[in-house]
This record gives sequence, C-alpha cells and structure tokens, in this order.
Amino acid sequence: MSEFHIYNSYTRQKERFESITPGHAGLYVCGPTVSGESHMGHARPYITFDVVQRYLRHLGYKVRYVRNITDAGHFEEEGREAQDKVSEKARLEKLEPMEMVHKYTSMFHHGMRLFNCDEPSIEPTATGHIVEQIGMIEDIIAKGYAYEVNGSVYFDVKKYADNYPYGKLSGRVLEDQLETTRELDGQDEKRNKADFALWKNAPPEHIMRWKSPWGEGFPGWHIECSAMSSKYLGETFDIHGGGMDLQFPHHESEIAQSTISHGHAPVRYWMHNNMITINGKKMGKSYNNVIKLSELFSGGHPLLAQAYHPMVVRFYILQTHYRSTLDFSNEALQAAERAFRRLWEAYEVLQKLQHPGNNEAANAGLHQQVLEQCGQCSEYMNDDLNTAKVIANLFDLSSTINGMKGGQVAANAIGADAFDTLKSTFRTYLEDILGMQALQVQQSNKLDEVLALLIEIRKDAKKRKDFATSDQIRNRLAEAGIQLKDEKDGSVSYSIE
Repeated sequence: MSEFHIYNSYTRQKERFESITPGHAGLYVCGPTVSGESHMGHARPYITFDVVQRYLRHLGYKVRYVRNITDAGHFEEEGREAQDKVSEKARLEKLEPMEMVHKYTSMFHHGMRLFNCDEPSIEPTATGHIVEQIGMIEDIIAKGYAYEVNGSVYFDVKKYADNYPYGKLSGRVLEDQLETTRELDGQDEKRNKADFALWKNAPPEHIMRWKSPWGEGFPGWHIECSAMSSKYLGETFDIHGGGMDLQFPHHESEIAQSTISHGHAPVRYWMHNNMITINGKKMGKSYNNVIKLSELFSGGHPLLAQAYHPMVVRFYILQTHYRSTLDFSNEALQAAERAFRRLWEAYEVLQKLQHPGNNEAANAGLHQQVLEQCGQCSEYMNDDLNTAKVIANLFDLSSTINGMKGGQVAANAIGADAFDTLKSTFRTYLEDILGMQALQVQQSNKLDEVLALLIEIRKDAKKRKDFATSDQIRNRLAEAGIQLKDEKDGSVSYSIE
C-alpha cells in the first residue's frame, strides 16, 4: 500500500498512516445534530471525509466508516437547566421529538445523496445507544473521574488534567479556562467551572428522558461519540474526523472520557477540516448568513444570486485544501461552476478519443510529461489529501486533451501506455476518489431548478399581494409531497416527503 501521510491535529504534524489492523481502516466522523435542516457548514466535513474514505478504499483498505446521528443530548448550559437541542426544537415545531428527528435526518440524507457522498458503513444514533453511554459513565465514576450531583453526572476535568495532558488537541490551557469561563446559572453544583456533563437530570417538563442510576435524565453530547465509536471501531481506532470547531470542547472531552474508561487514548489520528465563511464573515444566525442546503440548491436565500448544483458545491469545496479556510461567495461558486464544466468536458472528450495504438511517442517530452503528471496525482493525495493540487493537475492534463481534440496535438504525440494512463487517471481521480459526477447525471437537480423557478414566481406573487397564486403554488406542491416553509429572514426552504 502507498505511503499515505495525513496531518494529525493531535501531534500537529504530518504522519504516515499505518492502520491498527493491516488492510483495514476505521474512520469515525461526528454526524449532524438533527434539530434542524443541514446547512453549508455541514457540506464541508461530510464531503471531505467522504473523500478520505474513498481514498482509503482506493489504497486497498477495507474501511469501516462510522458517522453518527445526534438525536438527543446536544445541549448548551445557557440557563438554570440544560436545554437539549432536539427536545427544545421539537417543542417549538410542535412535533414529537422522534418525528422531528426523522424529518431532519431524511433531509440530511437527501443532501448527502445529492453531493454523491457514499453512505457510511454504520450510522448509529445517540438514542439507540443510551445503555452503552450509561455503562461508560458508570465506569468513569467507578474510576474516580466523575461525580453525581442532584441527578446529574459531571466529568472531573481538573483531576484528569493532574494526570493527563488535557487540552493538547485544542491547545487550550486548563488554568486559562478556569479563569475565563463565564459564570452560568446552575454551575454552582459543579466542582470546577471546566467540568462537563456526562448525564443531565431532566426537569419535569423535559420531553426526552431515560431512566438511569442517577434518576431520569438525558446524556451529554460528548459521551455519545465515545460510546458509539468504541462500540463499532474498538477502544482504539485509526481516524477520528470532524470540523475544526469540534476540537474544543467536544473532541477534547471525548479523549478525556475514553482515556479514563479504556485506560489509553482512543484515536491514532485526528483530522479536522477548517471552517467556512460567507463573504468573509463567520457563518452564524446573527449575520443572517446560514444557508441551508435546500436553499443552496434552489437559490432560495437572499445572499444567493442563483441556484447551485450539488456537484458545483462539491467541486468548489475540493478545490481548496481541507485544512484551509474556505470562503463562499456567488462569484467564487460561479467561477467553480465554469471551471468544473471545462474540466468535465475535457474528460468527456478524452473518453471519446482513440489512440492509433502505437506505443512509440511522436513527442517524447510530452509523453513523459503526461506520465509524470498522472503519477503526481497519487503523490498529492498521499500528501495529506491535497485535492486542490490534484484538480490543478487534471486541469493541466486537460490542455493536452483539448489539444488532441483540436488537432494542435497529434493523436500519436504520446504513446499508447501514456494515453491509457491518462484515461484511467481521469476516471480514478475525478469520479472514484473526488466523487464527481456529470451535471446532467443528477436528474434530481432538474427538480431543484423547477422548484427554484416556482419559489421565485411565488415570491413575486406575494410582492404583488396576489395571495391566491402564492397559496395555489404552495398547496399544489404540498399535494405533490413538497412542503414549502417561509423563514423569518425572507428565505424559503423545502422538504420532500
């Protein structure tokens, strides 16, 4: 197998990938919290790690790719009682929690299919692994690194930091955290401000709740991934991936919990993709720039000048190295669309070209150059998954292809072996590893275009106060199983039932 090097966020250096079990690779990626529709921020990690697992398979590994669904327990301690995001959103939408979970999980899966992301080998849910989480918490308590207060259980971060390198992944210093962590209601029951909840006592009005040795409650966000990753990948596994924003507190807490429970570090290689900004600004509700996937595909957001095909978005993301910041703008996406069309057209030309069959090259220099550029694709991927350089290399090779088409480059300029290598390189890297598809392949995009048009017509009708037409469009789409939702910010999202 090739020498594949990845940047390990934990050691802050590139390291040669060596799997624990030869020929097998275990990959765990933190999945979405399904309390709302997936947005552009979700696109980057799941496309990035889709490529990671594709490349591992290309190298010959049998990959077990685990990506969880957080359908309970992702709470924020912003009040006297912790709020479970799923439970709270279900209350707001007047839905049963599992009804809402099913709705947003389905929308997430729909978006991933449009992006041509492979399905994970296993997709465990937090609610399906309450028993495992309780068992792990009991183990941590028994080992003296967690304590129970009023039906809640907290991890003792200070005690852990006295014996283990807490903060190494994120670069956080515990003393600084203790000084800067703001006081929140209900934190007086913790021993230290930096302690985090493993289990939270559920108040009477809380919808999602489970019986535990400490009373009825719900799990903390961090314990979920520790319990599910160890169950399906073992107490130590190869790669743990996610967005850079998860390094602290989520992944730092995972390391602490698992280290105590298992007696050793849980992961060999930590991989983190960098963040997405929108027109230079951090993505957030306060900036009104959180663009949902359905809005991205339909153009139904005020910041979007048009609808963008899922393959254009995928290509745009992979044009930048996964550890670099990526800024979304209409201009950048439109440029990516033009570039992708040019590259795919060259690929289609290549598939139709015929070589004379003589392995003797009329242009020895070009022959050698093509072979070297094809070989460089694997070098770039082996160097910490540098998809940006692979794409640039394919563009360079497309010049030769277009030259053959136009007659500027003779068909026999390169030998048959170089010609065959060129064809296989494009197919392998563009389709198999980068996961790209022709724009016309995704027929579902036609539906997105039609919906974008109908949404635009409906917006115009509402502006003219032609509510009869507006309601008719919405009702007819509902009859067809397509639900439109008018958001407060003026955007329109949709879900397909």
